[in-house]
Formats: sequence, structure tokens, C-alpha cells
Amino acid sequence: MTIEHKIREHLHHEAEKMDCPPAISKRIEQSYSKYLLRKRSQKPMKKRMIAGIVATAILIPTAAFAAPTLIDMLTRTPMTAEQIKTDKVGKATLEKLYRAFPETKSFEIIEASAVQGVQTSIILQEKGGGGKKITLHTNSATGEIEHIIQENWESREKPLTDLTDLELKSKVDHLISTLYGSIEAYEFTMEQMENPDQKTLMLNYAQKGSERPVYQVMVQDNTISVSVIGGETASSNSKVEGFFSTDGLPDYFADAYLNDEKLFSLLNMSPSELKQELAKGKSVVEIAAAKNVSKQQVIDVISKTQVDVQLEAEHNGEIPNNNLSYEQLLKEIEPKVLQVIEYKAEAPSNK
Repeated sequence: MTIEHKIREHLHHEAEKMDCPPAISKRIEQSYSKYLLRKRSQKPMKKRMIAGIVATAILIPTAAFAAPTLIDMLTRTPMTAEQIKTDKVGKATLEKLYRAFPETKSFEIIEASAVQGVQTSIILQEKGGGGKKITLHTNSATGEIEHIIQENWESREKPLTDLTDLELKSKVDHLISTLYGSIEAYEFTMEQMENPDQKTLMLNYAQKGSERPVYQVMVQDNTISVSVIGGETASSNSKVEGFFSTDGLPDYFADAYLNDEKLFSLLNMSPSELKQELAKGKSVVEIAAAKNVSKQQVIDVISKTQVDVQLEAEHNGEIPNNNLSYEQLLKEIEPKVLQVIEYKAEAPSNK
């Protein structure tokens, strides 16, 4: 059974248990009738492709693949670039993006909007237009980026769908791991959907033993669309306790520095894998060197995270503002970071 069929059956099963309010039912009927009138003259699509699009539309309500009826049901409030930069969810989303892809700091915010209490959306593009473009949809309640669309990040001469399966997976892996953390623990499948007009690939990343994907990806032409649709993502499960222990108790000072999503992504390791390596008597610096990652890279990643946390606490009034510049804060925290990443726990005895 294909993934589209599994998703369709699951959605039908869930729909049977839902009681839709009459007002919404009427709105859907009216919107769908208008949609049919607009589409009646177009040639019909294969049933399997329709199933895939319907599933994607429900799972990704604001994606380019979504049906107009579902998009129309969302009441969006436009926001200016300045408003999104000061909005709590918008600001946090941009900070995550900038840490993951520093080059996007120079991009322009060309569009932003919010569905009150539901979702905040931001679209950025290289200055001048026509170049790289990235769209982010963030859950307003959890702060998690649930959907990201990356467009025109590859050469137009060789679209993504012309790459080999291995090359394409590498591109998708990089996008997911850079934004969400290591995906080494996930199982992977790829399937070409039956779209006669344009080659469309669907990739699924699921936890081992699970049939429900955590990340579902659609690839068309030069666009990668990633949605978080289930399970625990690497970023939501990126904290462990006791990287080091003192007198049999977790060293929370070290934990505060090492529980860093960007560090795990840099080392391409899960939190538990890092903890296991540290338990062998290795330092973070030695573990990084084995992966061709320099000490300075490790220092930079952890220091920036800690400074960002400090600045946010100052902004929220949780701690006094020390009026130091960003560069001064980085320099001040570096010795503390070095203390943690150069530390070696006593290796267990082989006796």
C-alpha cells in the first residue's frame, strides 16, 4: 500500500469521527462549487494524484500544493517586515533561520502574515528578486517551524528532479538536519507521484518501526517543501541530562551548554550519541576533530546560542541588562565554553 493510500485512509477514518459545524460545512460547499466551476473545462487528473494532493493539502494547509478551498478558510492578517521582526513568534522564527542559514540575513522579507494564535508565516528572498527564496510557517503556540519551502537554491540548468536519488536525498537531508537536527535515526523512503504534467517526488522520514513519517517532503522542479507532520522531531527531542556527572549527579552547567541543537547538527550526532562518546573519556573537542570539525567551530556555535539566550532573557526582563555588545558577550563567554568542551570524564574501567 502506497503512503498516499495510507494517509488517505487515516484521514477518512479521522473525518468520520469529526462533527463539522453547519456554518463551516456550508462555506465548504459554496467554495467547492465555485472551485468546480473554474476547473470544469480542464482535463481530469488521475485519481491517485488527486489523493496525493488532497492529503498534502490537509497536512500542509498553506503549501503551494493546497486546494483553494482550504486556503480560503484561513483568515490571515498581513504584517510588515518591521512588525514580524518585533513579533515574538516571528522574531524567534527568523533567529532560527539565520542560525541555520546565515546567508538569509541579507534576504528581504517580501511577505509576512499571521493567523491569530495558529500560525505565523514569513517569506524571504534574495535582494533583487528572482533568486533564492524561502518560506517558513511556524506554529504560533509551540514556536516550531512546521513547514518550510526552499525555492531556487539550485542551478536552473539542472533542476532538483533531474538529480539522482542519492543527490536529491543529500539536498533534502541537508535542509532538514540544518534546521531541525540530526536525522540519522530516521528511516527513509522515496516515491514518484503520478503527475503527468510535472515530475513530483515524495520523500518520507519516519522513526524506526513507525509507519507515520515525522518529515514529509515534496520536490518539484527547483522547490523542496518540508513539513513536520508527526512524531518527535530531532529538535523537540534534543535534550538529555548528565553529559557529565559530579559526585554521581548530573553537571547541569555542562548540560546547559551542550544541549544545543546547532551543536548536534554540526557534529551530525544525536544527544544520546554525544553522551555515549563523552562517557568513553573523550572531550567534545576530540569528538569534533574526529568529524573534521574544528575547536573554533564548536566554540562559535555554543557561544552564539548562549549569548542569544542571555540577550532574550535581558529583553524579557528576566536578568539585568549589562549593556555589552554582541561581540563583547561572545568574548566573555568563550572561556566558559572552553572549560566544558575540553573537559574529559574519567573513562570506565575495563576490569
